[in-house]
Amino acid sequence: SLRNNSAVTAGADYIAYCWAEIDGYSRFGQYVGNASTDGPFLYTGFKPSWVMVKNRQRATGWYVYDNKRTPFNQMDGHLIASSSAVEGTGSEEMDFLSNGFKCRGDNSGNNRSGEVFIYMAFAEHPFLGDGTNPCTAR
Repeated sequence: SLRNNSAVTAGADYIAYCWAEIDGYSRFGQYVGNASTDGPFLYTGFKPSWVMVKNRQRATGWYVYDNKRTPFNQMDGHLIASSSAVEGTGSEEMDFLSNGFKCRGDNSGNNRSGEVFIYMAFAEHPFLGDGTNPCTAR
């Protein structure tokens, strides 16, 4: 709630982006990092095409991964949506899997031990045929 947020200023303008999950198309959630190259696996129910992750406990950027920038696992190329910096690489690796994604680094961007991260993910092939998605390996 914005009302309980100390960063809210009376009379200021705010923008809220509100999203709703759609089975086979989008997934939103949170997880706790473990600082391991065998990081947390996040089930989405589809193979992601685009994932954005934000550490809730640090002033880090919004890390964006997509299957065009780095088409194969481990996905190292990423953008930071809240920055004008060019594409980054480093210890913020991630794998896109047939039914979710998995963090592969030890960093504050997507997998610092004990810290909470929020994410949003969108499917590579949403709503195929009868509403199911293919489970294709990378």
